[in-house]
Amino acid sequence: MLARSLDRLLPTLKAINADVFAKRAFEFAFWMKLRAQQRMSGIYEPCFTQLVDLDLDDYCGKRVLDIGCGPLGTLEWADMTIERVGLDPLANLYQKLGTDSHKMTYVTAHSESIPYPDGHFDIVSCFNALDHVDDLDQTVAEIKRVVAKGGIFLLGVDTNHAATIAEPITIDWNIGQKFHPEMSIEVERHYERSSNNYIDVMNSKAFFDHADPRPRPGIIILKLRKVL
Repeated sequence: MLARSLDRLLPTLKAINADVFAKRAFEFAFWMKLRAQQRMSGIYEPCFTQLVDLDLDDYCGKRVLDIGCGPLGTLEWADMTIERVGLDPLANLYQKLGTDSHKMTYVTAHSESIPYPDGHFDIVSCFNALDHVDDLDQTVAEIKRVVAKGGIFLLGVDTNHAATIAEPITIDWNIGQKFHPEMSIEVERHYERSSNNYIDVMNSKAFFDHADPRPRPGIIILKLRKVL
């Protein structure tokens, strides 16, 4: 109920430049609730492997960045990497939720300005976060910049939903084209949005029916490789 009320206020919040503050507050409250319920713990590794046609060996000796990571340890499984970083504008606050005990590194930064040099990461991921960013085009530019040539970008994001406080960006099915020509698509799958859990969605095999004209959100999964 509160979320819907805030979403109706989105135009007003934007007009007074309070939308980003409201988004950060809403996101932190979401993670506090999820952490208290201990939900989603342990589900992350399949998102980085089964969902995108990779296996654990693909991560051996690699530098990995997860954008919009949240506080629940998205890369805690990745002991075979040489560097594993979670980037999130709320990362400093996540210490209150226990991230200081994690093995992965948390960096407080925005996706529009990633504090790493060109080509630093072999694998960059962004799951259920690209529609949360402040500037989509700048985020895409930064992702293309920090992925090494021959490296991989993994994306999972909801498509075609109305803008909300927490998710102000509406993503369409052609999002992969924004990464061209620097990146080429190796895996692309479209799903009906039957769950917030991407592994449940994958296992359901409920592929999005583009012949169905009903307006509704979906989920797109992409694996792209940097070729330029």
